[in-house]
Amino acid sequence: MKILVVEDQVRILESILQGLEGEGFQVMSASNGLEGYELASSQHFDLVISDVMMPHMTGVEMVVRLRKEQVGVPILLLTGMGEVDQKIAGLDAGADDYLTKPFEMGELIARVHALIRRSHGEQSHQAVFRIGDLELAPQARTCTRNSVPIQLTQKEFDLLHYLVRHAGRVISKKEIAEAVWDIHFDTSTNVIEVYMSYLRNKVDKPFSYPLIHTSFGVGYVMRLPDASA
Repeated sequence: MKILVVEDQVRILESILQGLEGEGFQVMSASNGLEGYELASSQHFDLVISDVMMPHMTGVEMVVRLRKEQVGVPILLLTGMGEVDQKIAGLDAGADDYLTKPFEMGELIARVHALIRRSHGEQSHQAVFRIGDLELAPQARTCTRNSVPIQLTQKEFDLLHYLVRHAGRVISKKEIAEAVWDIHFDTSTNVIEVYMSYLRNKVDKPFSYPLIHTSFGVGYVMRLPDASA
């Protein structure tokens, strides 16, 4: 998951970067609205977090320009306590959510996860997901790696789909159990480990490098070998 943070206050920017990187996100930053617009319009991001009041271009102006150019990335605006008009203008322009400063980092992280889940849920039946040489097409329920078809059971496909949608983020076994099996996680069961072994035998072992990695004591992460977990 790749997030762009647009914020001109260094202290706030560093705090947000630290919080997001601690959650396993890949993060880029910009120090003004114009720089943020140029990055968001030229690169793929899963989410943009932007302050409203910034030099060169406000966060609302950035949203307006991105939406006019059909850039559909979810956008979370950070607003000051008294910026009610800016909140309304931002939402009217196409921002997806706003958070009022000062905020707790836990609330920001929760908003980030919610926006990404919603965005990927809306796209999951249309998109073709790619990571390295792996391609996953949810609508057709097909999977290939290095152009080689991979036959998966329904549950294997659902598990791989969840991992790919959240690529780059370490996912706990509890989250996997509740999202893929729709059950409360039982610490005495090894069903997650068993299915991860099934997936690795099909998706990783026949190919030149692994995509499914274990974060010991935490969970699993789908990433390229040279990416940070």
